[in-house]
Amino acid sequence: MSTPRVILASASPRRRELLALVCIPHQVEPADIDESYREGEEAPEHAERLAREKAATIAARNPDAIVIAADTIVLIEGLVLGKPRDEVDAERMLAMLAGQTHVVLTAVAVAHRGSIRSGVESVRVTFRPLTRARIRAYIATREPMDKAGSYGIQGYGAMLVERIDGDYFAVMGLALGRMIDLLGELGVAYDFGPLSIRDSA
Repeated sequence: MSTPRVILASASPRRRELLALVCIPHQVEPADIDESYREGEEAPEHAERLAREKAATIAARNPDAIVIAADTIVLIEGLVLGKPRDEVDAERMLAMLAGQTHVVLTAVAVAHRGSIRSGVESVRVTFRPLTRARIRAYIATREPMDKAGSYGIQGYGAMLVERIDGDYFAVMGLALGRMIDLLGELGVAYDFGPLSIRDSA
């Protein structure tokens, strides 16, 4: 058994924090891919395809490594909320989410030794009612500006959330439980501890 190199195919600091949280040493190599929707593509299918393409892109350059990739989409009433263009756009999105339940989809893909496994976690998130002043105060923190749906649940955005039904870590951007299951399908074991990943092949 060996301890393989792990690569996170994402520049997201939240995903880095989550891998560090469960003691998985890794390096970062973001994948530059076309993230446009294909005609007729539904949101879950889109998220999973992007996660798989990110993992495959980095795995092709690092065939002996374990590559972890993810993609997160925020949906409300079938409408996809991406990252805000500016503060006005962030305010628009947060006003839509206020007092409502939306869905966060996080796809995870893992590539190793020429194989890829993937899956999608769906989480329902309910926001508290929010006044315009509270929304603007949150935007003033700058936290929403680089996040899908204009909020981050692990920061100040935690104060906006009333309820979560599903995987909290998926809302942060990386479904850890799903990821460990996918690693297991590829013959990679997770052990609790500072060197937690090992290839059982």
